[in-house]
Amino acid sequence: MTSQSPTATAPVRLRPPRHRVERRTIALWVLQALVFPGLLLAGVIVAYVLWDSARPWLVVVLALVAAFTLVSVAVEPLWRYAVHRWEYTDEAVYARTGWLVREWRVSPISRIQTVDSVRGPFEQLLGLATLRVTTASSSGAVEIIGLRAEVAAEVAERLTTITEKTPGDAT
Repeated sequence: MTSQSPTATAPVRLRPPRHRVERRTIALWVLQALVFPGLLLAGVIVAYVLWDSARPWLVVVLALVAAFTLVSVAVEPLWRYAVHRWEYTDEAVYARTGWLVREWRVSPISRIQTVDSVRGPFEQLLGLATLRVTTASSSGAVEIIGLRAEVAAEVAERLTTITEKTPGDAT
């Protein structure tokens, strides 16, 4: 019978992250989805009203843009909320994102280079933040969108502390 020494570290276990993003993130995604498709829809409506000779083909464009806007505003945010998860431990940062293409990322603490809390205008309005964990990876930073601003700041501080104590060169 063999036993593991008490100082041996267990390997990082690959598993889905546990925490959901804040429910207010649905509103964030709705607002973000309204910016481009909403402006595009408004432009097509204005063109339809003002451009008589183009009305026959603008009806098709208007229907397509309206359908795209409806999916972007009514379906995508709810679907993303159902998928997005996050978690951090003393060993790794876990994130699952996407709605059409799902991405699941695990970044070992020893690979972390920077930890940032980012708050855009809509996030500030809703009291949310994005946690950006930059790693020594060609895939870029791990972004956890939709955390309460206080939680993002707390996690950033905690990850910084853990990273400082973790041996390795983050490369």
